[in-house]
Amino acid sequence: MESNYTARLEKIYKWMADENIALVMLEDCEARRDQNIRWITGHPGDALLFLSQGKAILAAWDVNLAKLYALHSGVMIASYNDFDRKPAKAIAAIAQKLGIPAGSKIEIPPVTPYPVFLDYVGELTDYDILCRENGIAAEIRKMRAVKDEEEIAMIRKAANITNELIDSIEKNVISGKIKTEADAALFIELESRKSGCEGTSFETLAAGPERSYAIHAFPAWTNAPFGTDGLSILDFGVKLGGYCTDVTLTFARNLDPKQEKLVNLVEKASKLAVSMAHNEVRAKDIAAAVDTLFSRSKKKMPHRLGHGIGLEAHEYPSLGNSSENEWVFSPGMTFTIEPGLYHPLLGGCRLENDFLIIDGSAGSATPQPPEMLTNARIIRL
Repeated sequence: MESNYTARLEKIYKWMADENIALVMLEDCEARRDQNIRWITGHPGDALLFLSQGKAILAAWDVNLAKLYALHSGVMIASYNDFDRKPAKAIAAIAQKLGIPAGSKIEIPPVTPYPVFLDYVGELTDYDILCRENGIAAEIRKMRAVKDEEEIAMIRKAANITNELIDSIEKNVISGKIKTEADAALFIELESRKSGCEGTSFETLAAGPERSYAIHAFPAWTNAPFGTDGLSILDFGVKLGGYCTDVTLTFARNLDPKQEKLVNLVEKASKLAVSMAHNEVRAKDIAAAVDTLFSRSKKKMPHRLGHGIGLEAHEYPSLGNSSENEWVFSPGMTFTIEPGLYHPLLGGCRLENDFLIIDGSAGSATPQPPEMLTNARIIRL
């Protein structure tokens, strides 16, 4: 596993050299979360990470935890308390410790608030401070879009647990053990942890027929009936070893013709999208095809067709139908396909599954379909 972390650091150091950046700081704290630190070191969170050519220093809130989870032996561990818990003071001390020459470029996170940015400028008067949207943080997220073998193995394990949960949820809704949104959400929370997960990858969204018209129901779940007449939506995922799944089930009971049409369109859209998801296909082309399908029935999907999954439930690649979306599928990409339609009176229907691009052969007459990692479905009661 350490070889994977070494390979990741080497990519980052090369990018830094190409950009002529002497020092980078990444920050993961309550106000500004960043899973890039976990991807680089294995440490789950609450830390500053400093990267210079060939050197990595992790300043952790909890040193004991860092020693347990930071899996790369080349990462030096320091205590955040040694810097009075002040990031600007920490980066100045690290720059001095590493002998970063005056006038060098030092990059800080793009989400840094302007008043805090001024603190960095005040502490690092001899350096050129970069705080930019398309800098190191964005570059690492692009690297994360293509998973290595260890990451894929973990996502597959998380998907297997998700599939077991899906089957159990269906049985419990049919038997009447799950009667409310709360029953569904709490069942997922408990069973995922029993299965060894860190928990859910985001707050479960459970919406019965009275609330399924919303893309993301608010509140996320209540004690309202679930799985009764009409359309109920259950959107959830688990997190295992840091890696997320994201699926959506729709439960359909005693539908009227208009609701049946909604469900049939979503199922048709899902099949179309999956049939197009191959190596070297542009993501926005798939999204555009689904939008066209819906438009023929005078329907419009109010969200993206899908998104990448990994250490975050939403990451690259994007499956949106927009001119600026330049993502092209390549082997190792894990992502969701989640067509959905919603109506204030009829309710909503969404079908979301997780997929992996596995075919490395370009231009094949019969391209290999993506690996379907999860088995979410429309469940007719």
